[in-house]
Amino acid sequence: MLTDKMRAAVIGSGFGGLSLAIRLQAAGCRTIIFEKRDKPGGRAYVYRDQGFSFDAGPTVITAPDCLSELFSLAGKSMDDYVRLLPVNPFYRLFWQDGFRFDYSDDAALVEEQIAKKSPRDVQGYRKFLSYSEEVFREGYEKLAHVPFLSWPSMVAVAPQLIRLKAYRSVYSMVAKYIQDPHLRQLFSFHSLLVGGNPFTTTSIYTLIHCLERKWGVFFPQGGTAALVQALVKLFTDLGGEIRLGAEIAAIETRDGEVKGVIGKSGRKEKFVLVASNADVFHTYQTLLRDEPCAAPMRRRLSRSAYSMSLFLIYFGTRRRYPNLLHHNIIFGPRYRALLTDIFERGRLAEDFSLYLHAPTRSDPALAPPGCEAFYVLSPVPHLGKLDVDWKENGPAYAERILAYLERHYMPELRRQILTQRIFTPQDFKTELNAHLGSAFSLEPRLTQSAYFRVHNRDKNIKGLYFVGAGTHPGAGIPGVVNSAKATAAIILDDYKTVLAPDQAGLEGFSYA
Repeated sequence: MLTDKMRAAVIGSGFGGLSLAIRLQAAGCRTIIFEKRDKPGGRAYVYRDQGFSFDAGPTVITAPDCLSELFSLAGKSMDDYVRLLPVNPFYRLFWQDGFRFDYSDDAALVEEQIAKKSPRDVQGYRKFLSYSEEVFREGYEKLAHVPFLSWPSMVAVAPQLIRLKAYRSVYSMVAKYIQDPHLRQLFSFHSLLVGGNPFTTTSIYTLIHCLERKWGVFFPQGGTAALVQALVKLFTDLGGEIRLGAEIAAIETRDGEVKGVIGKSGRKEKFVLVASNADVFHTYQTLLRDEPCAAPMRRRLSRSAYSMSLFLIYFGTRRRYPNLLHHNIIFGPRYRALLTDIFERGRLAEDFSLYLHAPTRSDPALAPPGCEAFYVLSPVPHLGKLDVDWKENGPAYAERILAYLERHYMPELRRQILTQRIFTPQDFKTELNAHLGSAFSLEPRLTQSAYFRVHNRDKNIKGLYFVGAGTHPGAGIPGVVNSAKATAAIILDDYKTVLAPDQAGLEGFSYA
């Protein structure tokens, strides 16, 4: 049996924290998850009201294999815990001038729509897809789960990154192959799903296009919360412990080494290692406030660029809107200028680009009969760019968004709403401890990726590890689940002499 000394604490129960905890527990490391909120999931929270269920966070499930692997390494089947429903078309994209595009994995249908809009771009799209496939092979299959802990590890992949033009932005690579303005927006918006400006995010993120084409887009029956509960059950079935309403006030260290955690109540618990799924700046600024070795990273992170924030409205309607699909992308009249307002100028623009989630298209049980559950998401500047009083300004901004949706896409919307709530950048800061209210942690620029991102293991504080959006490879469910794979590999290597080689769960356990 494993010695009692080998105990791990995971701070935060987002997808990254849950995935890491499962891997550690399956490998024989006694693991406890500490979650601040009353439900697990971190950003993947759930709200329920009047028979409606609203997923608060990520809803686009891609790369299901990285999730099913968590169950397989424990000798389980994901199908016994949760059912993933295919979503096809992946997205319906709307433009204010009336153009509409249904994007799916049906290559013929995609090319047919491209040909109707811009015949010359069909061949260009094929070339872009080939480029995306190559980036996927190099950037995702080979590197997503591999930690970058040293400069030589970055130098080793530099030739490939240069060859793939990682120094160029997502939008510039799309524009290289595709000429039509609408289609350029269509094939470059994906970086916004991980918090990046398409005009500054490294072109490595074009791999998302291939990733979706390869494995599809899914939605858990019962909502994203059902997937969270499946991972929690897997973790507890393995003997893990999760504590809700258990906010951590500090990571206890001594002489540059982790000793345990201190709860908000003041209770101390000893742990050999601590892995933070919390916001990386919050971890260094607040949880490690008394640790001198954390000072250099605190200073670095205070100068870093952070992703935009989000303004969300969760609402349920007494009628259905059949013109919408499960995932809807709504482009406003401006693209580059709006993103400049959000990421650079810090201006709350009059126009919008929106993501409208309609999960009852896939799972009607998430709303009462004849009704629909929605959330609409508007990218907005983070609090460091635009520090407005969202408690005062939020309701008016919500009214503007709902009026826009009613005018263009959802007739009589405001009269049909039965329940409504908002979540603002200020809520990201207070509820999720997100620095500046950033929704996706560090912005995914090349100079903040791989080795230049927060490392999966701190180099100065022994026993301190990171998982989630702020570390390699970055945000998004595949990103944070792969960060757990990378971090678990480091931990198991660091403590291989402590872990019993015959511990249940290690057989067939591989990170290759």
